[in-house]
Amino acid sequence: MEATLERRLRDKAIALGFDVVAITAARLDARVRQDLAGYVARGYHGDMAWLAESFARRADPRTLWPEARSAVVLGMSYAPEGDPLALTLRRDRGSVSVYARGRDYHDVIKKRLGALARWLGAEAGCGVKVFVDTAPLMEKPLAAAAGLGWQGKHTNLVSRRHGSWLFLAALLSTLELAADAPETDHCGSCRRCLDICPTKAFPEPYRLDARRCISYLTIEHKGHIAREFRVAIGNRIYGCDDCLAVCPWNKFARRAREHAFLPHIFLTAPRLADLVRLDDAGFRRIFAGSPVKRIGRERFLRNVLIALGNSGDPAQRESVEPLLDERSALVRAMAVWALERLLEPSSFAALRDAHLAQERDPSVRAEWLETAGRRAAG
Repeated sequence: MEATLERRLRDKAIALGFDVVAITAARLDARVRQDLAGYVARGYHGDMAWLAESFARRADPRTLWPEARSAVVLGMSYAPEGDPLALTLRRDRGSVSVYARGRDYHDVIKKRLGALARWLGAEAGCGVKVFVDTAPLMEKPLAAAAGLGWQGKHTNLVSRRHGSWLFLAALLSTLELAADAPETDHCGSCRRCLDICPTKAFPEPYRLDARRCISYLTIEHKGHIAREFRVAIGNRIYGCDDCLAVCPWNKFARRAREHAFLPHIFLTAPRLADLVRLDDAGFRRIFAGSPVKRIGRERFLRNVLIALGNSGDPAQRESVEPLLDERSALVRAMAVWALERLLEPSSFAALRDAHLAQERDPSVRAEWLETAGRRAAG
């Protein structure tokens, strides 16, 4: 008996390297729209204005493509080997989120998804469009509706086979494909992801305030990171895995089989002192093909300087002090903060006296004066 189109579609997706594939209707429940509206209304999206601007399109896949009838949702595992949080204890090293230690998943998945779309179009004579986190499509609710997993209390998808380590992609089609059953929530009374968050970014289960999230602060946020979060960031220089890493369902996850997602040797435990010395050319060379490249050297150095300030090692002065003369005010300001944390009061005061009179940027002056005022009060 000939296999159904749905079965052949799944087989083709697995052959192309996807780990999971499921199908649902190209629509979202009204509750998803309500949750998104509440999220935006509370300001939880922070600087991510595109979330509010694209609200109407995000709430319903058919606003992106009215002819769409089915959504094929796919996942590729990027599960790490070992404990990804072990590196956060090594204060002379920088911790990069697991998803960014290998090649940019957008580039890897988009090629496979394109091949799958071409196959389905030729096989069934249908219209197809592909999405890899590059359009206002809510992949996580679609994935839950399709049965790939459920949105856990940390708001990310959780799979019983792959834990919290899945890259998602979606394919919309004009076909009426047979839908899979949605997955039920298996979080139970567990609170590990909520309780471990260094910045208390979860006001309640299933709600994330991005403005307090280290991933948002180190990746999406373009300006100065508020003082109240800097110590909690520790040595996390790009993203944060704490809430994902402690999920009990990760015990079923096996190391990613996609070679491109395995960690680049330079990003397994990079020395902060090496990272802070990268010039523009060095930054572009090291992070070519990496998600890290999209935040640019300026924000990257901001993050590295915060980590150096948290290192507790006065010898790092040699690495930080040259950044007081950096062209970027964002970088200079974080160098001030880091040196305040690393130096004795008298040494820091001497630096302040030498640099403050020449500083014209208000944000950098504010950092120098903030430290002066706090030391005087102390």
